[in-house]
Amino acid sequence: MPVYVISDVTIRDRTAFDTYRNRAAASIAAYGGHYLVRGGEVEILEGNWQPGPLIVVEFPDIDTARRWYHSDEYAAALEVRDKALSRNLILVDGIRL
Repeated sequence: MPVYVISDVTIRDRTAFDTYRNRAAASIAAYGGHYLVRGGEVEILEGNWQPGPLIVVEFPDIDTARRWYHSDEYAAALEVRDKALSRNLILVDGIRL
């Protein structure tokens, strides 16, 4: 069953963010993930949540998503994460209709 990694991002440094994004994208692809949402415009319909750019990545299953998150490939992106951005990151078990 597919799972989703959802990230609400605040960009701190654009150059570092571009480095992070390129490294993260390569690591996601290496683990069979793909982007469903990658930072498009957000329109608030209800509530007080004021998210930054949102990223949604689909992985084939939860074990693969966890392996990606703890992988050496993704660790290369994490080297610049704190300079590049702050975020909230969640893993959601889902169902694809």
